This record gives sequence, structure tokens and C-alpha cells, in this order.
Amino acid sequence: MSSKIYVGGLPYATTDAQLQEIFSAHGTVESARVITDKFTGRSRGFGFVEMASSDEAQKAIQALNGTDLDGRNLTVNEARPQERRSGGFGDRGGERRGGGGGGGGRNRW
Repeated sequence: MSSKIYVGGLPYATTDAQLQEIFSAHGTVESARVITDKFTGRSRGFGFVEMASSDEAQKAIQALNGTDLDGRNLTVNEARPQERRSGGFGDRGGERRGGGGGGGGRNRW
């Protein structure tokens, strides 16, 4: 069973391949992904690695948590499940509520 690891504090220039290389020294890496901003495409400074087994994941966490990578201190721990998010419009589950409407401008009367 694979185990997902959160990696924080990554230098912004880190690539998926570099992340995989760092973790492969501690076991079989099934996937490695640096999270990027969807608008700019720049790294957000964290990522996720999936290891082949939970034993390998624990070894990688113990070996890499708190280590230095290009001047940045890594935070490495088990990834928690992603929390469900609302739609961003209050607590209405994504319901969009527009305001105003109806004209304005010239020749209104």
C-alpha cells in the first residue's frame, strides 16, 4: 500500500524530477509532484511524494524532515486528507449571488 508524504519548505526552483531523486534514496517513489500556482505556473514551495510502502515513507520522513535543501529547511510528514472546501461564496456551497443588475446608464427614464 502506498503512502503519501507532504513536503514543505521547498526551494521555488525545485522540479518534480528533483523531488523524486531526493526521495528515491529512501525507497521506491511512485510519484513526486511540486505544487504550482494555477495562474502563474510558479512553484508554491511545497509538494507531495507517494512512496511504495508505509515503511519506506516513514524512513524518508525520518531522514529528510528538518534537513536543508538549497538554504531552505524542509518539513516532511505524512500527508493528511484534503479538507473539503466551500465554493468561496460564504457558506452557501458555491451558490452565486449577484447584486444589482437591471440597467443603469443612459436613457434609464
